[in-house]
Amino acid sequence: MPIALVADYLVWHFIQAPKEILGAWYRVCSYSFTYFSTPVLVQTLFSPWRRSEWGYPRIFDLGKFLETFFSNIISRILGAIMRIFMIFFGILGELCVFFAGMLVFILWLLAPFLVVGGFFYGFTLLF
Repeated sequence: MPIALVADYLVWHFIQAPKEILGAWYRVCSYSFTYFSTPVLVQTLFSPWRRSEWGYPRIFDLGKFLETFFSNIISRILGAIMRIFMIFFGILGELCVFFAGMLVFILWLLAPFLVVGGFFYGFTLLF
C-alpha cells in the first residue's frame, strides 16, 4: 500500500500537476496578451487618439483646411505615442507573467527535492 501511495504521488506531482500548471500558465499568458489588446494596438497604431478627428470644410478655405489637416495629424501622432506606450507596457506585462509562470513551474518540479534537502540540512544543523 505505501509503495502504491508513493507511486501515485509521484505520477500526480511530476505528470498530472505539471500538465495543469502548463495549461493554466498558457491561459494566463493569452489572457494578459488579450487584456492589453496588443494586436489591436498594433493594427490601429496611427489612428487618431480617442477618435478625435476634425472634418474638412465644405467650402475650400486654405486656413481652415490647413488647421483641420494639422489638427488631424497631431491627433494621429498623439494616438501613436499613446499606443506605443501601451504596447510597451503590454509586452512588459506579458514578460512578467511569462517569467513568473516559469518560476512557478520550476519551483513546483523542485519542491520535493527542496523539502527533502531542507529536512536533511536541518538535521545537520542539529548535530
